[in-house]
Amino acid sequence: MTATSLPTRPLGTTGMSITRVGLGSWAIAGPGWHFGWGATDDAESVTAIRHALAAGVNWIDTAAVYGLGHAEELVGRAVAGLPEAERPYLFTKVGLVGDPENPQAAPRRTMAPASVRREVEDSLRRLKAEHIDLYQVHWPDTGESLEYAGDGSGPVSPDATPLEEYWQVMADLKAEGKVRAIGLSNHSAEQLAAAEKIAHVDVIQPPFSALNRSAADEIAWAHAHGTGVIVYSPLQSGLLTGAFSAQRVAALPAEDWRTAHRDFTTGLAANLQVAGALEPVAERHGATVAEVAIAWALAWPGITGTIVGARTPAQVDGWAGAGRIALTPADLEEIAGAITASGAGSGPARP
Repeated sequence: MTATSLPTRPLGTTGMSITRVGLGSWAIAGPGWHFGWGATDDAESVTAIRHALAAGVNWIDTAAVYGLGHAEELVGRAVAGLPEAERPYLFTKVGLVGDPENPQAAPRRTMAPASVRREVEDSLRRLKAEHIDLYQVHWPDTGESLEYAGDGSGPVSPDATPLEEYWQVMADLKAEGKVRAIGLSNHSAEQLAAAEKIAHVDVIQPPFSALNRSAADEIAWAHAHGTGVIVYSPLQSGLLTGAFSAQRVAALPAEDWRTAHRDFTTGLAANLQVAGALEPVAERHGATVAEVAIAWALAWPGITGTIVGARTPAQVDGWAGAGRIALTPADLEEIAGAITASGAGSGPARP
């Protein structure tokens, strides 16, 4: 694994030490699928990945469903040919299956054992990897499609695979050496406890930001059980970068999934209010608003690292230094006051 000058933390009991910020690949997956972000430039995406690695980032998070495999292919292309000592850790996810015949349809949540084993082989092939460093269940299996509701709620099919069964399959993949560590994304504290009885939950991946603090209980569970925590959307899909306004939201392309999400519609005013409150904190630290938003998430006990997306090298430069920022108690209190005043999100407003 490549040496890095960026701060690192042990990822639970996995034996991996990861930089406090990792590169997420959802936004580079391209258009033409249900949760696309609009048009992207594949060559620029590969350049952005390599730029992040050159900046010291030592892990990449992706998923089979992103672009129905396209994001994994781009990650594989970006790291191909790197000496083993320079390869980043590769984290990916399983359990959301799109329909290649109808890519715009919402992907189905399935962790049927045969489907999982098919997915892991496909991911290994696309990533050009001999093993996956962290393999994560993307969502609990419901046997139904996933419409992005923020909480993943929805009907459960009688054909859904029980958690105990699919977590055993994940443990088997780890024992077979196909994956180094296993994790659960978007699972409740109760589900984490049930999984822990079968095999140790190495890592969890919940959403977490100053605008979405609903996973505080899951993070506390992980902290108490020696489980690593990598959180996604610490910038709330761009809202906490300092670059968004009502005008920019109105100009998003129709194929960008954010145009229909409540964070960018009914909740936009409150969210932008919190983003604005981060600006004076960023000025005091000589940092970007994005870096402060990420540092806020990293201040929570138990959080090992944050996943941040980028489609260009310049976007990487806007957050790569976040792990070096230590917010003061006064900073955290100021931000908590702004969160409370805005009414944005739910959950505790301070670590």
